[in-house]
Amino acid sequence: MDKKRILIVDDEDDIRKMLKLRLQALDYDILEASDGKEGLDKARSEKPDLMILDLMLPKMDGYKVCRMLKFDEKFKHIPIIMFTSRGEDEYRATGKEVGADAYVQKPFETDALVGKIRELLK
Repeated sequence: MDKKRILIVDDEDDIRKMLKLRLQALDYDILEASDGKEGLDKARSEKPDLMILDLMLPKMDGYKVCRMLKFDEKFKHIPIIMFTSRGEDEYRATGKEVGADAYVQKPFETDALVGKIRELLK
């Protein structure tokens, strides 16, 4: 079976590195991007099986990245987990409006995130 590829888009190096190590240990292939534009470009060129997408990003916010992918027939099938420290209901509602498949709030429990990843990749 092919390894599932996950694109992590977050401007915090420590979070990307920690997630990368944890997910590689679970046998996922990891791609990374540190801003919204790079994340959108990588999603389009690499076609990951799932994205973990921060909300507050340089160059283009996570909502816009999500919207651009979810409203494009070629990429709308990619599950997107919105990943942010913003926990208020309005942010969750906006995430849902732009097509996010799940919403994980920072700080986060790694096991909860991994559970959500497994659920979305079934």
